[in-house]
Amino acid sequence: MRNVHINSVDDTQRPIVAIARDHPDDGRIAPHHHRRGQLISGTTGLLVLSAPDGTWIMPPQRGLWIPPGVTHNVRMVGAVSMQSLYIEPEAARGMPDHCQVVEISGFMRGLIVEALDLPLEYDLDGRSGALMALLGYEMERLPALPLSLPYPRDDRLADACQRFMRHPNIHETIDDWATLLGMSRRAFTRFFRKETGLSFVAWRQQACLLSALPHLAGGRAVTAVAMDLGYENPAAFTIMFKKAFGAAPRAYLGLGAKSAGDGNRA
Repeated sequence: MRNVHINSVDDTQRPIVAIARDHPDDGRIAPHHHRRGQLISGTTGLLVLSAPDGTWIMPPQRGLWIPPGVTHNVRMVGAVSMQSLYIEPEAARGMPDHCQVVEISGFMRGLIVEALDLPLEYDLDGRSGALMALLGYEMERLPALPLSLPYPRDDRLADACQRFMRHPNIHETIDDWATLLGMSRRAFTRFFRKETGLSFVAWRQQACLLSALPHLAGGRAVTAVAMDLGYENPAAFTIMFKKAFGAAPRAYLGLGAKSAGDGNRA
């Protein structure tokens, strides 16, 4: 199933429906939700998903789980070749109840490719049904990746977080935000952790790193991105990136080795 909208086949009497769609660079999908859960995987481009409780970044060769009924919007950075598994709510009970970026193994990717070649109403009792059942089991084993940024429910704090994401800077402080919200430092730190589940410093770092990914995927040099975020030098940014994601920026995004002549495009 390729370049078909889920709404046209949602009532298909099958627990999993596999669909592939291609989206252009800077393509956008307005806020919407699905009756089924959705597991997205992408081979090219980067996907930015926003929902009321956070933002998730899906680099190429990774995946993104969206539970049934979650309203979300999507932005593409680069042309995105997207494969989606739409899962009936009853078949998705072993999946998280929140959005989650996940690792997609080579085995899982191979299963998805096979699923895309099946007819819409595949045989539940034959090889096709067994393949889809195996996909269901493997989905529940996908490792979670640290590519999410939680948002608070409090409106004033949520506005401050959204403002920060529009103009992220690693040097903004607890005192800056406490003053903005008219709170003491101690009250703010407790309030921020209660609302987001993270300390302010951890959230700020995660926000900066995640905001960098679309720019890096779009071709900006590591040096320029690091300077925009307020890092003292690109090496400091790269160290924090590797600590969070396990690889240097360009390697993590699958952009190849650094260019000769740009020692900071690590």
